[in-house]
Amino acid sequence: MTVRNASRLVAALEHAWAMIRARHPEVPEAVLVIASGGAGRRLKWGHFAAGRWQQAGNHHPEVLIGGEGLARGAREVLATLLHEAGHGLADARRIADTSRGGRYHNRRYAALARELGLEVARVGAIGWSATTLPEATAAAYAEVLADLEDRLVLWRRQEVAGQVTSRNLLVCVCGCPRRIRVAPATLAAAPILCAACDFPFTPLGVGD
Repeated sequence: MTVRNASRLVAALEHAWAMIRARHPEVPEAVLVIASGGAGRRLKWGHFAAGRWQQAGNHHPEVLIGGEGLARGAREVLATLLHEAGHGLADARRIADTSRGGRYHNRRYAALARELGLEVARVGAIGWSATTLPEATAAAYAEVLADLEDRLVLWRRQEVAGQVTSRNLLVCVCGCPRRIRVAPATLAAAPILCAACDFPFTPLGVGD
């Protein structure tokens, strides 16, 4: 049953990416992969890598979805897919949207993310990397969210210092930005809003 659930989950992610491309045709086709997003503060919810897969002489990008981040729920997973679609748009248009080894997200990336319907906030040394899904975009992808909600029934446990643990706290930031540490399950239950800026606290690992 677990293998079948995993296959259905990958199919749901592929369907979500197809729906993003239907609304934004410049977003490239990609190979969707679920794998480890890392550990601790280096944990990533997703990553876009251009030209990583090859087929009959053609190169295709990879969109990796961190298995640990699946515990956040359908809305956050869709936000991650849209975040990576922003990098896909940048690649298609040959826009330099990041620097510092891909860690710093510049204003050009922020513009692309907003074009895809995300809300964007600047976070210290990693730039315009904090992206969230507003209500209007969630409504536009209601069918996709329902499909993901139905199939998000398993996720990868987080690893810390070579050991697996479910008690690892995430470092999250708001739009101010202030920082808090919170358990993944607590964050997945409902958004935590900052009373100062009214922006939800988002894990530092939300993007690549």
